[in-house]
Amino acid sequence: MKTMKGEVVLNMPAQKAWEMYRNDEIISKINPDLLSRAQYIQGDGGPGSLRLFKLGPAVSNYVKESVEKIEKVVTGRSVTYEVIEGDLKEMYDTYRVTFSFIPIEGNNTKCIAEWKAEFEPSAPAMPPPEKAKDAALRFLKSFDNFQLSY
Repeated sequence: MKTMKGEVVLNMPAQKAWEMYRNDEIISKINPDLLSRAQYIQGDGGPGSLRLFKLGPAVSNYVKESVEKIEKVVTGRSVTYEVIEGDLKEMYDTYRVTFSFIPIEGNNTKCIAEWKAEFEPSAPAMPPPEKAKDAALRFLKSFDNFQLSY
């Protein structure tokens, strides 16, 4: 299994970023160009739940939507999904993503938002998910601007 990760520093406490990420109504408003809608279609956000992500026009030439099954939740800290349907499932036999919100020690007004993907390409020529990484990090960074109006 191959891995790729990236991170951004957010100007908010990790708990606030976590709450924004887990709330379908809020996450759907953060940056509609990147993520137009998130919806739990089964379950309450715990392990085994299914969440549908409909991506916005800024990434629709790459991925339009994905259904992700929540595998693991560390409350207030991280959530791991496996893509079970959608465009990414066609490109990768396995595509698992973890979003983490990590407090910065000694600074309760900032946190590190991390995106990590584990993937197995469906074809040898399939490149790593660089576009997904870039979009995810841009999306996470947009939490800062959104929180000012939240």
